[in-house]
Amino acid sequence: MAKKFSYSETLNEIEQIVAEIESGNLEIDILSEKVKLVSQLIKKCKNHLRKTEAEINNILDDFDEQ
Repeated sequence: MAKKFSYSETLNEIEQIVAEIESGNLEIDILSEKVKLVSQLIKKCKNHLRKTEAEINNILDDFDEQ
């Protein structure tokens, strides 16, 4: 079973990876993989934020209709 997405956990993971990248101690191949991973995690966060925004807008629209 897939783990439920957690925005805060994903953001923490991004921050940890960025700290590793900024340390300058990563080999080029590992650096490339870390950058790809951060890119994927950022996309997940953006999608989650868009979904949350749409849900909030739907709720607010329901209030306006009442």
